[in-house]
Amino acid sequence: MSEEKEMSFLDHLEELRWHIVRSIAAIMIFMLLSFFFTPWIFHNIIFAPTRIDFPTFKWLCKLGDLTGATDALCAKPFPFKIQSRNMTGQFTMQILSAFVIGFIISFPYVFWEIWRFIKPGLRQTEKKNSSGAVFAVSFLFLLGISFGYFILCPMMTWFFSTYSISDVIINEFDITSYVSTFIALVFGSGLLFQMPVVVYFMTRVGLLTPKFMRTYRRHAIIIILIIGAIVTPPDPLSQVLISLPLFLLYEISIFISAYVMRQKGKEEEREAKTDEMTA
Repeated sequence: MSEEKEMSFLDHLEELRWHIVRSIAAIMIFMLLSFFFTPWIFHNIIFAPTRIDFPTFKWLCKLGDLTGATDALCAKPFPFKIQSRNMTGQFTMQILSAFVIGFIISFPYVFWEIWRFIKPGLRQTEKKNSSGAVFAVSFLFLLGISFGYFILCPMMTWFFSTYSISDVIINEFDITSYVSTFIALVFGSGLLFQMPVVVYFMTRVGLLTPKFMRTYRRHAIIIILIIGAIVTPPDPLSQVLISLPLFLLYEISIFISAYVMRQKGKEEEREAKTDEMTA
């Protein structure tokens, strides 16, 4: 601890630089691997939600069989054609998708590197209360990624593939449009699912209280709808699908904020008793 306190500003910058270098190196390694396996990744991961044999469509069919709503829940085969209208379209999307996949795979390690830099500056009680930060952030990020991939993406592809205002119009999508939307849904969901963690730390530093969150719940709903409109394509289905779990996360965050407030109250009581004993 004494060595950490004696570190100069430039020493901290040097340490931060190496954390960033290691994080970028991890991302680049997985990015290069993703770039090498691009054909397999595009066929089995990125284009998988466009096929009727995707797990989500199978689960909906099974649910339809169990509930007697097969016609309503079991999706019929739908045409989905991809074109590349720009000369650099395929190459650009290959690089972009490889980078995003590399970042997603290396995210737990990247956050661990960031946490290693932040943790020494915390007090002992703060370190104790945030001991599971890396696991919580990584878990919520991967949970959000899974939600975006298994729920939003197949619903989005089905909706836009089957939507038509005239029989004259044929739905054929550009590779740039599809991949960009795919990344926005998946990656955006991973970031939005960090809400409980953000609320936890904001409550710890005194910027949020459960009373404040309950009082402004209606305002939060409007903000959630706006966020859903920003990170999803401009269609009601995607916005509703991303907004519903955010509502649930908001309610969970209220309980988390209340828990943090109780813990802070207990800590203050212990500190007051300690001060009385030492006085």
